[in-house]
Amino acid sequence: MTETTFRTIAIVLYFVGMLAIGWFAYRRTKNNLGDYMLAGRGLRPSVAALSAGASDMSGWLLMGLPGAIYVSGLIEAWIAIGLTIGAWVNWKLVAPRLRAFTEKAGDSITIPSFFEQRLKDRTRLLRIVCGVIILVFFTFYVSSGMVAAGKFFESSFGLNYLGGMLLVAAITMLYTLFGGFLGATLTDVAQGLLMFAALVAVPIVAVINAGGPATVIRNVSEIDPGLLSLLGSDGFWTFATITSIVSALAWGLGYFGQPHIIVRFMALRAPADATVARRIGVGWMGISALGAVATAIVGISYFSQHAGMEPADPETVFLDLAQILFHPFIAGLVLAAVLAAIMSTISSQLVVTSSALIEDLFKIVALRAGSTRTLHDKTYVLLGRLGVLVVAIIAVVLAISPSNSILDLVAFAWAGFGASFGPIVLLTLFWKRLSNWGALFGLLSGAIVAFVWGQVSTPLTDAIYEIIPGFAINLIVAVVVSKLTYKHDEESDREFDESVELSRVK
Repeated sequence: MTETTFRTIAIVLYFVGMLAIGWFAYRRTKNNLGDYMLAGRGLRPSVAALSAGASDMSGWLLMGLPGAIYVSGLIEAWIAIGLTIGAWVNWKLVAPRLRAFTEKAGDSITIPSFFEQRLKDRTRLLRIVCGVIILVFFTFYVSSGMVAAGKFFESSFGLNYLGGMLLVAAITMLYTLFGGFLGATLTDVAQGLLMFAALVAVPIVAVINAGGPATVIRNVSEIDPGLLSLLGSDGFWTFATITSIVSALAWGLGYFGQPHIIVRFMALRAPADATVARRIGVGWMGISALGAVATAIVGISYFSQHAGMEPADPETVFLDLAQILFHPFIAGLVLAAVLAAIMSTISSQLVVTSSALIEDLFKIVALRAGSTRTLHDKTYVLLGRLGVLVVAIIAVVLAISPSNSILDLVAFAWAGFGASFGPIVLLTLFWKRLSNWGALFGLLSGAIVAFVWGQVSTPLTDAIYEIIPGFAINLIVAVVVSKLTYKHDEESDREFDESVELSRVK
């Protein structure tokens, strides 16, 4: 058999496995919206941790990060450091409280509904605005993942872009549509383990083939000693270096506001499970990030010794090493790991977008029309599945003609969600006196500042990542407006105190 045949067999087996898990989840999912959108709050710590990691990292971990370090050296590793620190803080501070607060606040199953219940927002504006932001941004986010999938098949198998994109879209949509949150979560676990195995195996085998760690370090140092410095080629602190490092570390702030990640906290069996989940999740992330960094460094050494084999695109250094060093079938499994990273993120975003469409927008419209009494849980689950289908179709249409604007939005979306949702999530969990108007104006101001900052090109905006000013302005506006509009509510205070007590991890 040819190399392409072996790789194709591996990819087909991967697809069959994902569909089988989706079918299993479908059989386990009950006909109520809470079960379809949140797996009945029954996730084990290990499942929640691996699912959060896989849905978070996307193809960035296997392609983007190794490619950036391959070109610029370890100075690009600060993003991974910032993300790892942010993930740890998120699991430590946010996870147990969000699990407890969302249950106490009307058993909320989405972030927008939690904000409304926690802040007693009777205007419904906060929930609607949040739902619209999630719906718009995640539709484009899902589309960008499909673009990446199409390009993956085009470059790895020579398959037509549209055919590859539609194949991934169809399979991801199927196991997400039928399996719901549980389907997305269980496939995330399998995908996370596959990614982890690939990120451990590739650098180890590559180091051995490159002559060992000492040879790798010596070769890279001879090419450019700055490649091994966290301060870059300059090797010392400059204003440009400091702002670059601060902006990279600031990626960690984004974790507090990513709906497709923090929804895993809400689905835990109990707040106490966050401790075990944190250890598993951050451990997975730390080792995986180290594997990605090591792959790039050993790639620099390996390809310097094998002239003419250098990757045409730096972001394929991980894939190229795998296909050179492994049997074609194993290389196919490594390619499947990259697909896993892309698909796990798409599926998680589809579920969150569908929940925003049904739980946070449709239900409000139905309530105003006075028709919610005639709708049963089965109907809402059906609508949830239709929501997945609609969002997936729109995303596919957007991805048919890939454009830079869609791909650029991915980089902005992390900052946009982090700057808009992040501070409000923290304030709802840690400050009693946050008002619904403070949350609304803070959320809007954070999103607007992050968007404008990211679109304007000046020395300052180019040097500082937009999440920093967006996050800061959001906090300031939310606190100031809350101090002006807060009204004491006995029920809200009681829920807050009970939630804090429930969230205490013994």
